[in-house]
Amino acid sequence: MDTNAARLAGPAHLIQRLIIIALASLFIFYHITMLMDFARGHDLTSDALYNGIQAALRVGIIVSLALVALGKRLALWTMWFSILGLISTHYWAHFGMVEADFTIGRHPLSYLKGLMMPSIVTAAFLYRRR
Repeated sequence: MDTNAARLAGPAHLIQRLIIIALASLFIFYHITMLMDFARGHDLTSDALYNGIQAALRVGIIVSLALVALGKRLALWTMWFSILGLISTHYWAHFGMVEADFTIGRHPLSYLKGLMMPSIVTAAFLYRRR
């Protein structure tokens, strides 16, 4: 690697890490607050299995995002699995399998916005300067 490329790789790598850490921290905080709401009995459905699956998937998201922030590549797979699982449970509720207040007045495609953050994190994680 020549000296110009080395100088450019430093700031690019720093920006990449900052994007990953900032987004991961934001969404870790979000999912922790959602778990705290569940613990207080807020936003629960009448289906205990559904609530348990949602909580487990949120824990999976929190753990995987923390590992992604620490640079663990395998954690990307866990992050995607957990997020896709959470989106799937939203569709489970949306199409009437579970009664949930968050589905009222929502368009079915609105749940796909949950794919934006993992896409940005994945792109930042996998992007490498040569």
